[in-house]
Amino acid sequence: MATITITTDNFEEEVLKSEVPVLIDFWATWCGPCQMQGPVVEQAAEELKDIKVGKVNVDEEGALAQQFRVMSIPTLIVFKDGKEAGRAIGFQTLDEIKKLMA
Repeated sequence: MATITITTDNFEEEVLKSEVPVLIDFWATWCGPCQMQGPVVEQAAEELKDIKVGKVNVDEEGALAQQFRVMSIPTLIVFKDGKEAGRAIGFQTLDEIKKLMA
């Protein structure tokens, strides 16, 4: 499944009301580690069929980054049943993402 761009407008519907776990990648275009993380997150979206994967550009969606206290990027946050269930800061490998989702 392709990644979804998450905004304040679709956050509730795509994340909080999701029936499957959601992995959110908080990132920015100017962030080197975020550029490395992007393809790994895309790979996770392809391999992990029973989850939803979204991306939040912190420059465009500062309110969401602030709401979830994202201080460093990349930050990956897992939501299950509308609640935060896990978080990882900094570059994560595919195996680390799989463990985070478990």
